[in-house]
Amino acid sequence: MRPDNQNPQPPAGRPSYISDITPKRTPNPLTQTPDRTPAPTPQAPVAATTPLQQSVHAAAAPQRPEVVPPEPVEKHHPTVYDDTKPTFIASDGASAAQKPKNQNFRDLLSVVGVLASALVLAFGLISFVFQSYQVDGPSMQTTLQNADHLIVWKVPRTIAKITHHPYIPNRGDVIIFNEPGLSNYGQPGNKQLIKRVVGLPGDRVVVKDEILTVYNSEHPDGFNPDKTLPYGNVITDTPGNVDVTIGEGQVFACGDNRTNSLDSRVFGPIDADNIVGKLVVRVLPLDTFKKF
Repeated sequence: MRPDNQNPQPPAGRPSYISDITPKRTPNPLTQTPDRTPAPTPQAPVAATTPLQQSVHAAAAPQRPEVVPPEPVEKHHPTVYDDTKPTFIASDGASAAQKPKNQNFRDLLSVVGVLASALVLAFGLISFVFQSYQVDGPSMQTTLQNADHLIVWKVPRTIAKITHHPYIPNRGDVIIFNEPGLSNYGQPGNKQLIKRVVGLPGDRVVVKDEILTVYNSEHPDGFNPDKTLPYGNVITDTPGNVDVTIGEGQVFACGDNRTNSLDSRVFGPIDADNIVGKLVVRVLPLDTFKKF
């Protein structure tokens, strides 16, 4: 029997062996040192060395056109002027100090020209086209009232002047005219009158027994325009004693307020050259606006 506490001995004549093989260790990714070996440098392509290879490369690679640089372009910068202090460039030989004076003078001439043109236009319209009037007096009541504002049309009178023919309005038209003999009746000599035409050239006008009668070739027995024309509903009586034949280039006119009107029954027929125009519109008061 062998005691338990004694190590067994190898058999006699056989050596003891100690393993010299290093165990293979598994690398730890957390502690592994990265490989710092540089990557291989790519090699440039080797140029063709034979004539055939050179011709192949020349045929395969397209030739690039020669690049011509563009010509330099001059940049023109616009001139900016201060609105409050304009800058003038003396390009015509004048000094820069003279430019503002010349500009101011041209501006003044422009303003004067505009004002003059406006005045000429206004004068032309008033003289030859139309004009505004205000009624003064009761002679045309109840058709027109005192202080009514009217528009008088002058174009027919202007055309008559140009063509050298007398302007004869229609029977029943309300006209504005100049009467040079008003001073003989206590009226201002430059006063214009507004009356209604009742007699035309060639008519014979008779006022008798407060009735106005007109005789002509179309009405040899006479007719009363106050009864046949639309305005007649405002006419009552026609005082006076008149028997007159109207000459060429003349008209006979009376106020609608026959009992209070200074008209052809007093100073006779009116020359066509003294007619200014005819009434077309009453504009004021607005509630009595009316076309004639």
